[in-house]
Amino acid sequence: MMTIYIPNDNILERKYIINVLFDEFLGLNYSLKINDGIINTDIILENGNILVIEDHFFNKFKTEKEYLELSNIPSKIEFLNSDLISQEDIPIVFGKNYIKVLEKSIICGLDIFASSFFMLTRWEEYVNKERDKHNRFSSKSSLAFKFDFLNRPIVNEYVELLWKLLVHLNIDQKRKERKFQVTPTHDVDLPKLWWGVKDVIKSIAGDVFKRKDLKSVIWTVKNYFKTIKGAKDPFDTFEYLMNLSEKNNLTSHFFFMSGGTSSKDNYYKISNPIIRSLMEEIKDRGHVIGFHPSYNAYDQDSQFKEELANLNENSPSNVNCGRDHFLRFDVPATWQIWEDNRMKWDSSMSYADHEGFRCGVCYAFSVFNVLERKQLKLKEKPLIVMDGSLVTYQNITVEEGYNKVNGLLQKVKKYNGDFVFLWHNSSFNTITWKPFQIIYEKILNENSNNYRSKTTVHKSSIFK
Repeated sequence: MMTIYIPNDNILERKYIINVLFDEFLGLNYSLKINDGIINTDIILENGNILVIEDHFFNKFKTEKEYLELSNIPSKIEFLNSDLISQEDIPIVFGKNYIKVLEKSIICGLDIFASSFFMLTRWEEYVNKERDKHNRFSSKSSLAFKFDFLNRPIVNEYVELLWKLLVHLNIDQKRKERKFQVTPTHDVDLPKLWWGVKDVIKSIAGDVFKRKDLKSVIWTVKNYFKTIKGAKDPFDTFEYLMNLSEKNNLTSHFFFMSGGTSSKDNYYKISNPIIRSLMEEIKDRGHVIGFHPSYNAYDQDSQFKEELANLNENSPSNVNCGRDHFLRFDVPATWQIWEDNRMKWDSSMSYADHEGFRCGVCYAFSVFNVLERKQLKLKEKPLIVMDGSLVTYQNITVEEGYNKVNGLLQKVKKYNGDFVFLWHNSSFNTITWKPFQIIYEKILNENSNNYRSKTTVHKSSIFK
């Protein structure tokens, strides 16, 4: 068993990030000891070889939580260049651009631990108070966006570098084996477009007087009469989603709303027999029912608790996972609310306005409350891409959207990670969304356990 010696400061923060990297991500055994006489992290292998990860952050702060200041976010980013790196140069959040390889030791100038801690805990979002109109931390405010590494899982890159350094020093352990997986998720904001004729009239009025969109008026009238004759409501895509997932040996996750206090909530009642029947079918077919807290529940524990109880009262299975509505999130308060309500995992960690790796990683990980200074039982399964980020916020073409999604997926696949993505049940059959359906289908069909590539389809035949 290797022994890891850490300095005698910021101990809880150091223990957390070492546990996540060595135990959760790499699956390695180690003994952790505190040493008053060191300033770096020294990793002593079973054979006596030493890996030194230089400390370029925590040793500057001797008081608890002293590091939680806006001024401590880097103003520039360098990139590590080394023969030990198989991928492109790695962004250095904290540290120096060098790795010194000696006979029985290696000194790494990149502060892997502080850099990973920065990305995983999102303390950047706690100290940076910039927010959008929905009180969300925007991608544009993040260090990763400003220095163009939001589309890279840099914590995974740090983990690979750490492993290569240990292998170079002849570590006598094997790392945890991982398998790439795709996790399709669906926030059920609107299970039906029309509950009755009033909804149809409201849609038409909005198209005429607000949007002045004659095509949408024609579409609404045409499709509503189809539903009267027995066709499915345009947002009733649940059977299609489950069929596609089952065809590809995947499990869909449906996150339902069950209350709310704003105009962006309460589009349906979770106790409605139609919704209860839908949830029964989801459970019977082996898919997952999750929680979608309302617009204001992300920082209101009492509201969160009430809605969760309401969902559990009506759900045929116990609910222990989900995602916040509008991706509203307050670090670390929202994580703590999920923890206090005994939820197993959250998947809110993506930016609404941009796809990518908000936490810098494509693995699920234990979260850390930077104010309470404690590791929580709650796991975060980072959301990599949301349909609305591509279409609503960026207004891109279908081909551009597929290239973005597939590019991110290939990076997740490289690290045998979990490609968690969000496609709303309502993002298929409308004038706006219908062309983008092919992206969802291709991602599932090309990355299932059943998929075998037989032919090459040219772009010109895919994106018409």
